[in-house]
Amino acid sequence: MKHWIEAARLRTLPLSVSGIIVGSIYALSNPTETINTPTEVFSWKIFGFALLTTLGLQVLSNFANDYGDGVKGTDNADRVGPQRAIQSGVITPQAMKKAIIITSLLTLLSAIILIYFAFGKDNFGYSIFFLALGVAAIVSAIKYTVGNSAYGYRGLGDVFVFLFFGLVSTLGVNFLYAKEIDPLLILPAISIGLLSVGVLNLNNMRDQESDKKAGKNTIVVQIGASNAKIYHYSLIITAMLLVVIFAILSDYNFDQYLFLLAYIPLTKHLITVYKNQDPKLLDPELKKLALSTFLLSILLTVCMISLISDIIVNLFLGGR
Repeated sequence: MKHWIEAARLRTLPLSVSGIIVGSIYALSNPTETINTPTEVFSWKIFGFALLTTLGLQVLSNFANDYGDGVKGTDNADRVGPQRAIQSGVITPQAMKKAIIITSLLTLLSAIILIYFAFGKDNFGYSIFFLALGVAAIVSAIKYTVGNSAYGYRGLGDVFVFLFFGLVSTLGVNFLYAKEIDPLLILPAISIGLLSVGVLNLNNMRDQESDKKAGKNTIVVQIGASNAKIYHYSLIITAMLLVVIFAILSDYNFDQYLFLLAYIPLTKHLITVYKNQDPKLLDPELKKLALSTFLLSILLTVCMISLISDIIVNLFLGGR
């Protein structure tokens, strides 16, 4: 059990749910034209199964990554981070393959239940679309490193992370509640996607030499270490700016800029990356950036909850 928990890489889980949290609380704080109160738009069932489905996708991705890199020999003595399960021999490729199949089925089941709670027997078109999206997410999580056509070996991993853990996670879960897309929410969705890509980019910066030897052509391998740093700065800084723009356009009060506290560890992280001369020493920064992203999502939702309080007060006064 200990080895399976390690293979699931629990430190990556908070990052994966950041979009779910922001998208859900945004739905709660922004009733639509057809839904007048926060309690009408929010559902604990949708929230719970959205979290469960996203966590399933993240664990599936971690298992598949362990399996794909393990059987290809990419995880070898040159790798800097913690030893993977197949690499160290504590889990066999056959056992990991079975775990991937089981995790895929459980994640798909969770997604189906989530879709049912969101749309019921109505909105059949939406149900089919989200089911197809769920299947695509599962296939993409597996194909990142598994198979001869693994897209992670062609530098496309950043695209998958941005789409599914940024846009789809944040905008998708919000649509499950509101049945519409709020254009303003695109800004934090992009931010979370960029920060998630930043974590992957750090991983690829750390593993640049071993990936290059193994033929894993990540973006870092393709553009080189110096350009990878510039790419990393652009990801983090753009994400930070977009959240500020989101707050301004949302007409936040002064006390609703609490999320800026998360910019302290993010800024420290940028300084560390700037000063770094040995990519192998960037390994601790993966956890720091992931937790900073999670902190940003939590603080941003706290600011949204302040909006919820205003809505409830206005509804109460309006009723009187």
